[in-house]
Amino acid sequence: MIKDLDIILSEGEGYKVEFKRARDKDLASEACAFANCSGGKIYLGIDDKKKIVVGTNTSNAELSNIQDTINNIQPRPRTSLEVHDNIVVIAVHEGDDKPYMCAGGFYIRIGPNTQKLDRDGIMEFMQSENAVRYDIKVRRNFPVKDNFIDKAYEKYIKKAKIDASLPRDRVLTHLDCAKELEGGELVYTNTGALFFRDNNDDPEFCYTKIMCALFKGTSKSKVIDMGDYNEGMLDNIDNAVKFLWKNLRVRHEFEGVQRINTLEMPEEALREAITNAAAHRDYFEEGANIMVEIYDDRVIVHNPGGLPKGLTIDELGTRSVLRNKTVVDMLYRAGYIEKMGTGINKIRDLMEEAGLEPPTFESDYFFTVTFKRPPMHTPSIESYGLPANLTLIEMKLCQLIDRDAKVTIAKIAEHLGVGEATVSRMLKTLTEKGVISREGPDKRGSRKIMWKRE
Repeated sequence: MIKDLDIILSEGEGYKVEFKRARDKDLASEACAFANCSGGKIYLGIDDKKKIVVGTNTSNAELSNIQDTINNIQPRPRTSLEVHDNIVVIAVHEGDDKPYMCAGGFYIRIGPNTQKLDRDGIMEFMQSENAVRYDIKVRRNFPVKDNFIDKAYEKYIKKAKIDASLPRDRVLTHLDCAKELEGGELVYTNTGALFFRDNNDDPEFCYTKIMCALFKGTSKSKVIDMGDYNEGMLDNIDNAVKFLWKNLRVRHEFEGVQRINTLEMPEEALREAITNAAAHRDYFEEGANIMVEIYDDRVIVHNPGGLPKGLTIDELGTRSVLRNKTVVDMLYRAGYIEKMGTGINKIRDLMEEAGLEPPTFESDYFFTVTFKRPPMHTPSIESYGLPANLTLIEMKLCQLIDRDAKVTIAKIAEHLGVGEATVSRMLKTLTEKGVISREGPDKRGSRKIMWKRE
């Protein structure tokens, strides 16, 4: 039986794994794609949808037909065939003489998919083969036993629907997140370090952060709030989204007695921009991090490195060129990417559906997505059920407390552009009016809005 078949079935298809029920017309293109990328295995006799073994023809005649199909690839790639019970495993090695082509053309592997290259794609592929892939680089001096974030791993396998009872080291190896050295020690690949290693105090990974900042006004003259995240890629993305929830305007709607909170811009669009930045940034570019910046009139997501060579702004949403194929595959498995190459169009569609202006895209040293914030329409006092004698600034203060029950007087003063003494007087007045209440000790407690919607 195939070693680790339980893991292979649990993980499903990926950058280096393809399932097929039997030999078909696409077999040559799948093998060609693996040879052009990092190699991989094609399992004949496994249903790719249900991830179950169905078996296939393993006769000598069929094995000969399979080998003839592979041999038609030019130049001929290094392959091996093995039969395990009723499954045929075709191991395709990464080619030493790229590019490889079959009768249908040139193919590469993008995540779990095989994609045919057009003329420009072939030229870009040939140029890129002169570079070293960042995501699959083995970090021989970084043992997996050091700085491993167990919570990040547990979160990932849950989202990727990988059986938690499977040995961790085997899972990491299958995901290309780790590699076993000659002496048996398991070390990170760069992908493994990005997803599962605590990199906060490591100078070699100080540029892999997602940094968030809230600025007062429309320039970088004054920072009001900051976030700095570097403890596993999924948490980095999620924490950046939480930062947006903390600092963007939130609309409150009611369905019966339940209050529904909605960001001023679609959360999915903002999350997609941040995820794309983490997936596609150029990690060879040191000295710069992914930046999420909030201004009074816009939100900007900066992705170091600009667009990959061969891809232009005009082609966004129509072509996909990946720098970090293993990182993309990991995000795809965890459900952070729905489908390869659809992120840009998804962002555009979500903004259009929300009735907001489309985002703008720019590329130089950074790839930049800019979301224009909608005009601030302060809801009427009546729509909140607040006492009618509140001033506009008092109502804004209530909104800040409703957004963050533990917001400090200093933060409120920053947002409202008034002094802390003024904020203290307003809080006292609102407490006396019964609009807000204080819970817990002065320094560690919180405030609560006491209104009821009519």
